[in-house]
Amino acid sequence: MPDDADPEIPDPETAQADLFADLDERHADAEQGGGPERIDRQHEKGKLTARERLDVLLDEDTFEELGTFVRHQEQHFGLDEKRPYGDGVVTGYGRIEGRLVYVYSQDFTVFGGSLGRAHADKIVRVMELAMENGAPVVGLCDSGGARIQEGVVSLGGYADIFKLNTEASGVVPQISAVMGPCAGGAVYSPAITDFTFMVEGTSYMFLTGPDVVKTVTQEEVTSEELGGARTHTATSGVAHRRFPNDVACLEAIRRLFSFIPQNCEDPPPRRPPEQVEAPDEEGLGRVVPPSPNQPYDMHEVIRRLVDDGKGGEQGHFFEIQPDYGDNLLTGFAHLGGRPVGLVANQPAVLAGTLDIDASIKGARFVRFCDAFGVPLLVLEDVPGFLPGKEQEHGGIIKHGAKLLYALAEATVPKMTVITRKAYGGAYDVMNSRHIGGDLNFAWPTAEIAVMGPKGAVEIIHRRELARLEEENEADPDARKNELIEAYRERFANPYVAAEHGYVDDVIKPGATRRRLIRGLRMLENKVANAPAKKHGNLPL
Repeated sequence: MPDDADPEIPDPETAQADLFADLDERHADAEQGGGPERIDRQHEKGKLTARERLDVLLDEDTFEELGTFVRHQEQHFGLDEKRPYGDGVVTGYGRIEGRLVYVYSQDFTVFGGSLGRAHADKIVRVMELAMENGAPVVGLCDSGGARIQEGVVSLGGYADIFKLNTEASGVVPQISAVMGPCAGGAVYSPAITDFTFMVEGTSYMFLTGPDVVKTVTQEEVTSEELGGARTHTATSGVAHRRFPNDVACLEAIRRLFSFIPQNCEDPPPRRPPEQVEAPDEEGLGRVVPPSPNQPYDMHEVIRRLVDDGKGGEQGHFFEIQPDYGDNLLTGFAHLGGRPVGLVANQPAVLAGTLDIDASIKGARFVRFCDAFGVPLLVLEDVPGFLPGKEQEHGGIIKHGAKLLYALAEATVPKMTVITRKAYGGAYDVMNSRHIGGDLNFAWPTAEIAVMGPKGAVEIIHRRELARLEEENEADPDARKNELIEAYRERFANPYVAAEHGYVDDVIKPGATRRRLIRGLRMLENKVANAPAKKHGNLPL
């Protein structure tokens, strides 16, 4: 054939079929992650794969992947011979109950989910899109940490993510689910995000692992003891909820979305009127015992007050940090179809006093609600701050101030119901009128005073009581009880506060739900004018 002859032109349909077959093969290769053997090992540990997790999290057939064919560019330590598609993380966007959400799911079957430059860039990409388009980010963490072979480039990738976590804070909701290992610098991304969920038995977080701990401190500890789900939900407070398996964890994230908005400028989602189910309010007035020293479970008040849920664990109340600082309850519920953030003293634990853990827990939750426009409802039964050397030396003054600061700073609608005790500085802290409570109600069982009647009498009448004991001419206990009853009648009730306008109304428990729902409607267009400043200085 002459040199200048035209080459044979392939059949267009055949050429296109070859291209499409190649594309399908590449997609199949990407979807296999680390291959069948490693996928089987993931399943043997009771864990779903990165893609299976997204199937559970997102509405069916809504996931759109981004960065499918991204691969690392590292040439050292043999990495040039192993360049899987996706680089150990699946990223993209989808829908939860029809609402846009951006996601990344780390794939432990590829390089142990370790983070390199390309891996980090994929996460950064979806976070930037989330901020530009005003939608939440959900990160599913299952990673061995920084990819050592990439050195400082890997560390730079983490720092890029941390910076975006910080910039996105208060702009779009950020949720982390730790579903496997999360060690070293990797832990700081979940720590910055709004909510961190963990899975029992398969997930853990720590800065330094058991081997390093043993080398440095000679202390022997397992990964589970050091940073497992129970440790971080009950002891450290780093994580907010723990779940028995991947599916339960992912379903909980879906449920969380029914309470929170897309971004800081959108209103929280409301339930249609036909989905609002009123609770059984009967007996609400009998929850608080007649004796002021008898405990009760504030969950019962919540259950009878907020909209009924539809199935699931405590369907009416999505509790946040139920195992940490449990003398204060925090969580989400619906009231007349509107989401509210609940902050409630728990008389069944430490008599409902505020301590360090409860103060930190409450402050963090309040600040989330304020950042994303979720109205706050405070249910108050607090005898004060927990006394003791351990609390004082641990900084209860500073930590208690965090809760005070958060509630005083919040500009969302804020309502308070005092069910029983409201004593001392804790009365001020728990969303009193003085720090900006919009509507403050009290039940007839409320006791609003500097301190309880017994303690007050022992201070106010200490000279008289001491004299009676010295003279031994009368029964000092009888006189003391008489003084206590007189103090209770004069101060330990809601009416003195109501006379001063510190309580808007004293209401029967059965009227509470109606008053709160109407109050939410009245306050829905609230505008708060704050002084111009860059930001306040939270007592960290």
